Amino acid sequence: MTTSPPEPPPATIAAGFWIGKTLAELTLAEWEALCDGCGKCCLHKLEDEDTGQLFFTNVACRLLDLTTARCSHYADRFRWVPDCVRLTPAEVQRVNWLPPTCAYRLRSEGQPLPDWHPLLTGDPDSTRRAGVSVCGWAVPEQRAKQLGSHIIECLP
Repeated sequence: MTTSPPEPPPATIAAGFWIGKTLAELTLAEWEALCDGCGKCCLHKLEDEDTGQLFFTNVACRLLDLTTARCSHYADRFRWVPDCVRLTPAEVQRVNWLPPTCAYRLRSEGQPLPDWHPLLTGDPDSTRRAGVSVCGWAVPEQRAKQLGSHIIECLP
């Protein structure tokens, strides 16, 4: 799990704040607002120790609310999930598991935000409405017996 799904940006954040800025230049409020709220970063992944190949699963972190794709304890998530990843501009460059639609990944690659992104639509639920969030297909960690039986071919 990495970042909080989006809330409407505070009034102090300018429209289009991400245009022309690197990820490192964003304020904390801008960084948080950039998250599209898909919840895909909060899915468990498996890595083959021999090959390093990464496998995605449909199993969500125990803190992820699967009806909203929001972390239920975002502010103190590290207390509940000590190995939760704190996504930073440097981490965005380093990790290989951010989905292709992730706003952090897209902006680090100089790409525009997708047209369904909440910052463009003004609708904090537009990611789910566009069918891009984990809502409706991810399973809670508590119900998954073996992560290996939950491997998916690709992220929807």
